[in-house]
Amino acid sequence: MFLFIFEKRIDLLENKNVKIELEKELQQALYNQLNQQIQPHFLFNTLNVILSLARLNRTKELVRALEVLSQFLKFKYKSTEPLISLAREIQYTEQYLEIQKLRFGHRLHITLECADDLLTASIPPFVLQTLVENAFKHGLERKMGDAVLQIHISRQADDVLLVVADNGSVDLAAFEHENGTDSEAEQPHEKSGHGLDNIRRRLHLCFGDHAQLQLESSSEGGTRVLVQWPCIFEHVDVR
Repeated sequence: MFLFIFEKRIDLLENKNVKIELEKELQQALYNQLNQQIQPHFLFNTLNVILSLARLNRTKELVRALEVLSQFLKFKYKSTEPLISLAREIQYTEQYLEIQKLRFGHRLHITLECADDLLTASIPPFVLQTLVENAFKHGLERKMGDAVLQIHISRQADDVLLVVADNGSVDLAAFEHENGTDSEAEQPHEKSGHGLDNIRRRLHLCFGDHAQLQLESSSEGGTRVLVQWPCIFEHVDVR
């Protein structure tokens, strides 16, 4: 009887471990699927930038844009981890920003601040890059005159706080009214289809309820996106 009970417990334990592994694999597959939704969108937007430079016969800028895109893709398709360092995420984003600098010229003003001790903190890949891309597509593209983008990454107790702000022309209230959405549903930066909702879901896969994302109007005009998640300094598996 003792051996029978012991074997039953072993079977239950093995079944439980199998179930956990299956759930882990399912979450990883879902994570990969969500992550892939972002990449074609970025590539499409970047090719539009390159096409615009070609039509304007801006050969020097065009060549540089192609070089930067090549470097970006080289690094980007090596990223299969659910979490990467902030330093790598910033590097990806700076390559995208260099393409936009070629396009906007002196009109574009960028501020990027991140404490040195946070550069090794972990972040889901393409979070910052996606927020920056959305700031251009849904705000700064429509902006007449100077286009301002501010990126600030700081430590808030045990969390990392990322703020991406722009002075674009998005009207949150008008957008919500036109599209029948509210502050808790789809937001202007999500008009392309995945955007912020994708980031929310990936953050949830990695950190559960310990991460959050908020979108708000800036008092100076434009939009601010705030993302907060636990500050960890090593790569971990998707929860």
